[in-house]
Amino acid sequence: MESALIVIDFINDIVHPQGKIPSCADQVNQNKVIENANQAIAWARQKGHLLIFVKVGFQSSYQDVPVWSPMFGKAGEIGALDLSGWGTAFHDALDVQPSDLVVVKPRVNPFHNTSLDSILRANRISSVYLCGVSTSWAIQSATRDAHDRDYKVNIICDACAAHSAEEHQTSLNMLERIASLWQSGTLEDT
Repeated sequence: MESALIVIDFINDIVHPQGKIPSCADQVNQNKVIENANQAIAWARQKGHLLIFVKVGFQSSYQDVPVWSPMFGKAGEIGALDLSGWGTAFHDALDVQPSDLVVVKPRVNPFHNTSLDSILRANRISSVYLCGVSTSWAIQSATRDAHDRDYKVNIICDACAAHSAEEHQTSLNMLERIASLWQSGTLEDT
């Protein structure tokens, strides 16, 4: 079985305390989520798994923002998620290399209007491992979509975070019906 690790939205605007919308920054910091993600990244590199980094963002003009969206509609007003700026750069602590594959998504779901599915299929991937933020939005969306595309889905729980510990756990409780749950330290068993 060919596997891929998909690392989602560890960008400054979301996970850095000085980001424009740091909804997950506290939980990421308190729970060492980036360190756990780096452990998963090291595991994927060592195993030779496909590694894909995903980030959400919009053009500087914000003409591609869905203005009706409660989540994204005000991005232009506050200067958030601008693909040309610091806010959509991956957090400095994340082990992303210049040669790593990066997919930019225009919405919550990393499969929506991106090349993600084509990349996975071109590499004959049948099993995906997910980590990132937020568990209640991007991870839930990716898990559900990947499941319905017939991928075997695995979530690296301690390498994910949401706005609160409760929101994170509630999401995992729902998703365990369609995904396997892992800790970054147990990936060596796979």
